[in-house]
Amino acid sequence: MRVVAAGTDRIFQIIMPATQLPAGEDWDRRRELQAFDDTKAGVKGLVDAGVTALPPIFRHSPESLEGITSSNHVAGAIPTVDLSAARREDTVALVRRAAGTVGFFQVVNHGVPAELMAGMLEGVRRFNEGPAEAKQAIYSRDQARKVRFASNFDLFSSAAANWRDTLFFHLAPDPAPSQELPEAVRYSLHS
Repeated sequence: MRVVAAGTDRIFQIIMPATQLPAGEDWDRRRELQAFDDTKAGVKGLVDAGVTALPPIFRHSPESLEGITSSNHVAGAIPTVDLSAARREDTVALVRRAAGTVGFFQVVNHGVPAELMAGMLEGVRRFNEGPAEAKQAIYSRDQARKVRFASNFDLFSSAAANWRDTLFFHLAPDPAPSQELPEAVRYSLHS
């Protein structure tokens, strides 16, 4: 794969059949990861550039998947943690079990109004669909920053990158100043 970032708009050009992973000296994974990161455009930047095949940096090699079987994956419902129905100790046990077996869970009856959650989702959608410059302005791998946009917090250490972009912001106990928040989500957070 060759990822070429051209000009200030960081246009990507991907050259590689979708079914093969590059090998040998022709492909430098670290260089490709760095080129992807340097665009500060994330996965959405690839999509906006017209990528139609999953680039190799997002694919696991067959060797990295050895030992993973269907029994390693949980089928069925997403675990639910109900904050209104249990004692604190029971809730902690539910969270511990879900996090330790599935790795995630859904929280219900948390007291956050549905309108606020819908507004936040819409704000994040506007941010992700908005201009690349808004994302590039806050793109950072510095976890000390209270507001940042990044693609894959573990980009340089994971076996394969995840097809995701993330908008991070600290809410408590020391929230980010509202002027640092992207305009698309600012109202939802401070309403």
